[in-house]
Amino acid sequence: MAVYSISDLEKLSGIKAHTLRIWEQRYVLIQPKRTKTNIRYYTDDDLMTILNVSVLNKNGYKISKIAAMSPAERSHRVSTLSEKSFEQETQLDALTISMIEMDEFKFDRIVSVNIQQLGFERTMIEVIHPLLDKLGLLWLTGSIRPVQENFISYLIRQKIIVAIDNLPLPFNKKTKKFLLYLPEGENQELSLLFMHYMLKSRGHQVIYVGQNMSMDDLRDVNEIHKPDFIFTIITESFSRQSVARYLEEVSACFNGSKILVTGYQVVVQKFVPNSGTVVLKTLQEASAYIEAIGSEGEAGAS
Repeated sequence: MAVYSISDLEKLSGIKAHTLRIWEQRYVLIQPKRTKTNIRYYTDDDLMTILNVSVLNKNGYKISKIAAMSPAERSHRVSTLSEKSFEQETQLDALTISMIEMDEFKFDRIVSVNIQQLGFERTMIEVIHPLLDKLGLLWLTGSIRPVQENFISYLIRQKIIVAIDNLPLPFNKKTKKFLLYLPEGENQELSLLFMHYMLKSRGHQVIYVGQNMSMDDLRDVNEIHKPDFIFTIITESFSRQSVARYLEEVSACFNGSKILVTGYQVVVQKFVPNSGTVVLKTLQEASAYIEAIGSEGEAGAS
């Protein structure tokens, strides 16, 4: 059983700690426990109560009416709202609940409804990607457990792989070839997989080699495929390494290929790209760059 502080509940629900304490006292929505040293803490049940209350309150339900509902009624109304309301905050809160509960059925229902209404790519950009950003913050602050993050990441990974598999392989011999990989120590596989989807959906050929690629591995790939574009993400493992120096090695390995790079360390280290490298700071920038690549594969934005 996990334990949460009032600040954890605030981060997960978006409801200010001061407001949570008022609700706790006035409506007895949650009842904190105390450690042997008299420190207040909250349980998984308290967290689920506040997450459901948060969704309902943000969608116009008065707190007095919410407090009068049973836990089952709150949960049912939240499920109904998540299928009818496509307001981003509602979707994020509902998906957070599915993660905390580790409820695959609830997650699948929310995502499937969004895909039907928005399409797969918009669902990823407008719903799933903000969720991953939120999970990253919660992970850093210790507000979620590794098992919960792994659970939701696996479900998202499944969705992306199925979407990729449903796309036809490119048949145009003039199509440009993209190599997608992660350097050793990087774990941003979901973002890499989504880039695979975006490229394949636009008719480009993708060579996806995945995670933990050494420079020797990259040289082997280059000998076989001679890709036109290289895409990678540099976020975690380069906090003590030079992004510029690493990308110089990659550039030398793939002489003549255009390198596309994104990730936190690229921004933090203020990497200045040369003419053969393009920095894509956001998912939106990456999407726009792909759109700018014509049918011949010539980059219209660099």
